[in-house]
Amino acid sequence: MRKTISNFQFSPLRQGFAGRAIFNSNRESGQALITLMFFVVIGFAVISAAAVMVYNNILGASIRQQSNYAYYVAESGAQEALLRLIRDPSYSGTAPGQPFTINGGSAQISVNNGIITSTGTYSNSVRKIEVETVYNNNELTVISWKEVE
Repeated sequence: MRKTISNFQFSPLRQGFAGRAIFNSNRESGQALITLMFFVVIGFAVISAAAVMVYNNILGASIRQQSNYAYYVAESGAQEALLRLIRDPSYSGTAPGQPFTINGGSAQISVNNGIITSTGTYSNSVRKIEVETVYNNNELTVISWKEVE
């Protein structure tokens, strides 16, 4: 037995219980907005965390670069002290408050009993080099060259 349906009308709204449209139910209104807001908040948190990590990496790299530059300034100060000791064995270093300056950095040099101490400063970074020398028969010999704390 076949039934034919006559006078069929298509309605875009399905009817639920008591004649209400299903997608207009009060229980479901705003659910898509809440889901969207949840994903927006999660996305914002992920992007913020990534931005903080990038900023910290840039800051750390800058501090390391300044520290390396201070080390090179200290090395330059030690080399300057060696040259001055070769020319004048009585050289005692730079005067207090008057450091050897090079390219924006400064090196405070002291020479005491054949030990050269060069403290390099650049920005907020400070590094120190200590060079032990011996002056024998008009010949200056470097015994050790090291960074000290």
